[in-house]
Amino acid sequence: MENKVNYVAVGLFVLVLAAVSIVGAIWLGTGGAFQKKYDLYLAFVNESVSGLNLNAPVKYSGVEIGKVREIRLDPGNPNHVQLTLAIERGTPIKVDTVAMLKTQGLTGIAFIELTGGVATSPPLRAAVKGEYPVIHTKPSLSTRLENVLISVLAKLDSTSTNVNAILSAENQAAIKSALADIAAVAHTLEMHKDTLDTGIVSAARTFDNSARVTAQLGPVIARISRSADALEKMGNETALASATIRKTVDAIGADMKHFTAETLPEVERLLGEINVLTTSLRRLSEQTERNPSGFIFGHKPVPTGPGESKK
Repeated sequence: MENKVNYVAVGLFVLVLAAVSIVGAIWLGTGGAFQKKYDLYLAFVNESVSGLNLNAPVKYSGVEIGKVREIRLDPGNPNHVQLTLAIERGTPIKVDTVAMLKTQGLTGIAFIELTGGVATSPPLRAAVKGEYPVIHTKPSLSTRLENVLISVLAKLDSTSTNVNAILSAENQAAIKSALADIAAVAHTLEMHKDTLDTGIVSAARTFDNSARVTAQLGPVIARISRSADALEKMGNETALASATIRKTVDAIGADMKHFTAETLPEVERLLGEINVLTTSLRRLSEQTERNPSGFIFGHKPVPTGPGESKK
């Protein structure tokens, strides 16, 4: 009895086994159950990224922690290069972490190096929800050296231009003429050396005499200063006496005004009454002298005249 083989079932089994083998190989190639998880970050570089390729390593203090996932120009600024970095989840990327382009050895293989990140700094988060966090960057060593060399070359070029301007034909002639004048002056000084020495000695003596005169004038100036202080004190005392006299005169003037306004009319009335009293006493004295008995017995009535009647 012959066994019948189901070729359809065998073919399906072979296809399923091949598919499972392919999936298993891919799964094992990517790490299988031990596959690492990555977070995506952006970095914008303001320099050339020649030598940096996709899947180039991303290192943190020399330890590889990820790969470069994408390299393209920044849509908002073509002068910048936008890098998308896949970094292992759990890597301490802080707000002060900095990315920099580096080259490895003499081969020139470029990679991204992360540095910084103080332990107390907060983790880096996306500025807008749904976007990738942006890691700050700084120029690479080659870029910084290039900038320094460019600056040095520019300064050397400027210095060379200035030196050429100084060494122009006109300036050379002027320098030559100035040197000739200096030589002539030096020759003249050499010829009059003795006269200059004598003048210097005379000047020194003059300075010595001036110093002695200044020393002698010191006591005189001190006495003048004391006299000036005495005069100043006398002037101050005179001014004080004048102020006192002025106050006394003002007080007397006030008293005189008060006497004139109130006392003087009373005195005038008193003098008038005294005058009237004196006149009365004088009349009384005259009458007494003429008729002393009248002072004792009184005056006799005056006889009536003709035509007068007694009442």
